Amino acid sequence: MVDPYQALGVAKGASEKEIKSAYRKLAKELHPDRNKDNPKATERFSDVTKAYDLLLDKDKRAQFDRGEIDAEGNPAGFGFGGGPGGAYSRGGGGQQFDFGNSGTDFGDIFEGLFGGGGGGGRSSGPFGSRQRSAPPPKGANVSYRLKVEFIAAATLEKQRITLEDGKTIDLSLPKGVEEGTQMRLGGKGRQGPGGNGDALVTIHINDHPFYERDGDNVTLELPISLKEAVEGAKIKVPTVDGPVMLSIPAGSDSGKTLRLKNKGFHKKSGGRGDHLVTLMITLPKDNNKLAEFVENWDNGENPRADMGV
Repeated sequence: MVDPYQALGVAKGASEKEIKSAYRKLAKELHPDRNKDNPKATERFSDVTKAYDLLLDKDKRAQFDRGEIDAEGNPAGFGFGGGPGGAYSRGGGGQQFDFGNSGTDFGDIFEGLFGGGGGGGRSSGPFGSRQRSAPPPKGANVSYRLKVEFIAAATLEKQRITLEDGKTIDLSLPKGVEEGTQMRLGGKGRQGPGGNGDALVTIHINDHPFYERDGDNVTLELPISLKEAVEGAKIKVPTVDGPVMLSIPAGSDSGKTLRLKNKGFHKKSGGRGDHLVTLMITLPKDNNKLAEFVENWDNGENPRADMGV
């Protein structure tokens, strides 16, 4: 059982921002897709995800810090004092021991030893009033890894997932979704005496053959012909929302970037990023006419003059 603070490499008093930053870094480093031949990395990825889930939940983090639950989120085992082994508290003129999930009523034992009164479930011996036990624990959380296509992530297309119990749900991706984003589905985990645990879904965004992501923007290197670059043209360009028409200015150089607004990823704060199109001039192979043209063409221009060469 790995201490969640040690798993993420953060201090006990780390802020939520520090926890998220540490998780994103480790998730990228340990992701199973990058460590297919390294089972230890996959195991660490699981530990890191569980630690992130516990520490990001304020209530569970407080319970862990007080020693009431372990790193798995389960009630702590036997032990006295304020550490992770158990909990000891004073109140109501007597003493109470919290023994986690044992289900054993030690009040009856103490009554027998110290001659406590019987009857209505309370003792009049040295230990004062016997208090009710802690509420039953919820079931365990279940972790899932969901692979999402690049375009689906950019357009927030709903994703159908199958849960451990065989049921399917349509999951709405959040704005600002990125690699390693974790979603919590309340009550979709395993059953327990105190109710169901949660489902924790970690998002993995698949690569695309020609799109790349730059923050909230989508980038694309677009091949164009020499004729289109010299004369200018209006051409069809693919985007995550479908093809659109783009005007290529006459005399465009290779490497020139044009911007299509609001065609990128949905931002967490609202709105969308842009689609950035970088023009890449492609020359035809074995074109004799073009070869003859450039053989006798020289306008005396040095395209590297600005570099001092």
